[in-house]
Amino acid sequence: MIELRDLSYVRMGASNLEEAEDFATKCLGLQTGEQSGKTLYLRSDQRAHTLCYFEGNPADQTVGFEVANEANLDAAAATLDQLGHPVHAGKPSECALRKVKSFIGFKDPTGNQIELVVRPERSGKRYFASRDAGITGFSHVGLHTTDPARDEKFWTQVCNARVSDRIGDIALMRVNAIHHTIALAPGRGPGIHHVNHQVESNDDVLRSYYHLSGQRVPIVFGPGRHPTSGARFLYFLGPDGMVFEYSVGVDEIQDEGKHRPRQFGFEPSSLCMWGSKSARPR
Repeated sequence: MIELRDLSYVRMGASNLEEAEDFATKCLGLQTGEQSGKTLYLRSDQRAHTLCYFEGNPADQTVGFEVANEANLDAAAATLDQLGHPVHAGKPSECALRKVKSFIGFKDPTGNQIELVVRPERSGKRYFASRDAGITGFSHVGLHTTDPARDEKFWTQVCNARVSDRIGDIALMRVNAIHHTIALAPGRGPGIHHVNHQVESNDDVLRSYYHLSGQRVPIVFGPGRHPTSGARFLYFLGPDGMVFEYSVGVDEIQDEGKHRPRQFGFEPSSLCMWGSKSARPR
């Protein structure tokens, strides 16, 4: 089984790198860690970066997960190869671009681009946001799935993800104590559905609601509260149609032996217990 430790980063192509940086710093509230040529590294916590924009096709999207060591990486590559998922071993120049010791790349059953990394770079400098969004770190991603049951099986049987709850057939899965690290979302093809950052308080969610509204950033869902994880949330639209989320108060599952996934109906009240309706563009 492939043992995922945590999310490491998201890499996304940007049609306009300058606009992407403007959004990430002035609206989202990340810190520019480094800009190297046509690549922009953004920080949200103690890591050297958790979001990377590069000049390129916005459909070029990759999610990186950390594994413990080289032995685990080699074992993961062997497992994936045996299951028919072609594996790309990162060259030194590619590792440098990702600020990791080593990595492998592959596609999940839907075709989402996934990378497993060893020793992602940390920073000795304290994360200092470009605006006071209250961000405490990069927390989870939503991934499109063309077959929820098949993809749930991949993430929970090939990898070590555990289902925390389901909304209809859609699984919310964790790789650590936090309620979910991966949220599967129905889609017509591969891609990232949304990118989540945790914030410190309810006040941060509401302050950002007014700040983003004032910056004319489209709000696509919330403020609201998820009945699954208990999180108070806000979803909003970023460059090239990517949706970002702030949330606070996400449940943690400390007792793996006692937890049983709950089943929620596939209906609006399963997404927001306060009654907010999603206006996400199709």
